[in-house]
Amino acid sequence: MFQSYETLQKLVAAKVTAVVRGDSYEEAETIANACVEGGISSIEITFTTPNAGSLIAHLKAQQKEITVGAGSVLDAETARFAILQGAEYVVSPCFDEETAKLCNTYHIPYIPGCMTIKEIKEAIQFGVALIKLFPGNNFSPAMIQAVKGPLPKVEMMPTGGVNMNNVQEWFENGAAAVGVGSDWNRALRAAGPKGVVEAAESYMDILVNYATT
Repeated sequence: MFQSYETLQKLVAAKVTAVVRGDSYEEAETIANACVEGGISSIEITFTTPNAGSLIAHLKAQQKEITVGAGSVLDAETARFAILQGAEYVVSPCFDEETAKLCNTYHIPYIPGCMTIKEIKEAIQFGVALIKLFPGNNFSPAMIQAVKGPLPKVEMMPTGGVNMNNVQEWFENGAAAVGVGSDWNRALRAAGPKGVVEAAESYMDILVNYATT
């Protein structure tokens, strides 16, 4: 359990998890490295990216100071493969019971996407400690406070639709962390790797007041 707790603490301390999707291994690697250069310390490699498992293993070997996880994980088989490649946490677009059990067995945090109180309640019954509020653009930041009414101890990480214009509001409403994805691809298309670095630095500047003490 301590391993899982320590990883969750790292995610909360990082504040921003870069959700990395690439049309190729090389594109995803470029985005991930640029995000790290810009100050982001949590990188989620989605399994929609070609050779995602290999990229997770590569980043774990080359970027030892960061926390690397697997995203877009749809089943327990993929979760196990990701963990064996070095994934320190597993993220899904929705809750999956077998994936939750598998991650609990390996003491790896499982972060499933949930949209309703019922889904969140089911997830926490299977040991989930951090909920991916997804897709975040379906909600306002006030959703976190609404959920914390009946479920005050639930911690949430909104993902999808989080951007520089609203990230501060998400934290002001109680987000434990956030996942940011499409901004990196837009920055890469507009200005290359330097644009991704600058975007990451901008997020870090915005969130300096929310650093974990």
